[in-house]
Amino acid sequence: MGLAGTMTDEEAQGGRIFFSSTGRSLVDEDELVVLSVGVDIGSSTSHLVFSRIVLERLDSRYVVTIRETFYQSDILLTPYAAEEEIDAAALGAFIERQYQDAKVDPDEIDTGALILTGVAVRRRNARKIGELFARQAGKMVAVSAGDSLETVMAAHGSGAVARSIRDNATVMNVDVGGGTSKIAICADGRVIDLTALDVGARLLCLDPVGRIVRIEEAGRRFGAELGINLEVGAQLAPESARALAARMADCLFAAMAGGSPAAGGRALLRLDPLSQRRALQQLTFSGGVAEYIYGREAQAYGDLGVLLAQEIRARVEGWGPKLERASEGIRATVIGASQYTTQVSGSTIYVAPLEALPLRNVPVIAPAFALDHDEIDSAAVAAEIKALLKRLDLSEAGTPVAVFVPWRGSATFQRLDAFCQGLTDGLAPILADGHPLVLAGDGDVGGLMGIHLREEMQLENAIVSVDGLELKEFDYIDIGTMLPNSGAVPVVIKSLIFPASAAPGMERQPVPRVVAG
Repeated sequence: MGLAGTMTDEEAQGGRIFFSSTGRSLVDEDELVVLSVGVDIGSSTSHLVFSRIVLERLDSRYVVTIRETFYQSDILLTPYAAEEEIDAAALGAFIERQYQDAKVDPDEIDTGALILTGVAVRRRNARKIGELFARQAGKMVAVSAGDSLETVMAAHGSGAVARSIRDNATVMNVDVGGGTSKIAICADGRVIDLTALDVGARLLCLDPVGRIVRIEEAGRRFGAELGINLEVGAQLAPESARALAARMADCLFAAMAGGSPAAGGRALLRLDPLSQRRALQQLTFSGGVAEYIYGREAQAYGDLGVLLAQEIRARVEGWGPKLERASEGIRATVIGASQYTTQVSGSTIYVAPLEALPLRNVPVIAPAFALDHDEIDSAAVAAEIKALLKRLDLSEAGTPVAVFVPWRGSATFQRLDAFCQGLTDGLAPILADGHPLVLAGDGDVGGLMGIHLREEMQLENAIVSVDGLELKEFDYIDIGTMLPNSGAVPVVIKSLIFPASAAPGMERQPVPRVVAG
């Protein structure tokens, strides 16, 4: 059974894939054009990108054949109403104006993502900002990107992950933004290590004549360490600005080398230091400061961006790895965020109780389970899940998490039991909060796993286990309520496509089918 117009609006809230025309359904058309928007609200800048994605029917699935950005907004310096609050009214007016300039009605948008990054996430009204702009008929995925997730997204959006495959190289990407810098080491098409620290161009903001108008806490620590008196309204001498930029660059390169730099007696790292010691072949930069590093921008915007870029370039030459040009700089994250696609798939399910559905915008983790052996190590399963939850800032996100299970081998009692034990141990913090256990597999054991968790392990949490899907990190899964008289459950996976990082052979993304009971 398809997703044609048999669903009411109420029934479809969790998983329908109707688009901008009333009654339009994926399964009724051979070609679809999906309009998507990405909104990035950062500590320094905010901007939008509108994308057009063309999907064509291939047998029972749809695949992406064309992805194109048809409008990039102006880049706005993120407005602040007060020291700790983003100016929601000014931001809303900017976004509304960009829709008008793009000649796009909000009702025409099919999907998209709003992302809060950097220091912006820590503003007092950050959650309200996210809710305000993600309320658009539930079409947008709202992501408050913590340090780990933002680092991984920057690595993908800059093209560093794809470059590690294409050039068979270990690549470090350094995303230097306004409030923070994110460092990722990429190899074999994945991020293998990462960290983040309080170094950025807008730790100090200046007016046109060089007076300080805003100071972040980390900026005060750099000033105190250098003996520079930083006060709002005070003039910042050129030599002091240069000294601050030089010290920040030193700390950045110390973190890139695996160190734990400090300023003003306090650690700058926001995550654990880098632990990988493998040789680096390539180095790329993204983020706003990258525009200066690569010479794409020269104008100053009342911050330390120009000076910080100069200090970074001065240190790059003798550092070792070859400096390569990133595919995207300041727009890397927002372009990736705008280019979502949707797939629907599945073959077997287990849902108990039925009232657990619908589920919306559940983040997906894709652990590297070792399932090729006769025996499954439950401790290793748990450890892999815990590591990913930590890396993607999902351990305390207050949301269920969908675990992608690429099952291999037979589904004997012993193997299922060992896997399910590791699964519940790894998800213990999420299950303890009462969230459902959500599984999504690529095979046909979803029903068996659900039954084992409920009947053999007596798991009290709601269980939602679906199958026949192709998932990866940065996917968000919607699972709708049971379709009347069918035993089928509609499943929608919103896949975050980083156009610069699509690995060879992965450019075409599978899209829709229906999960049948």
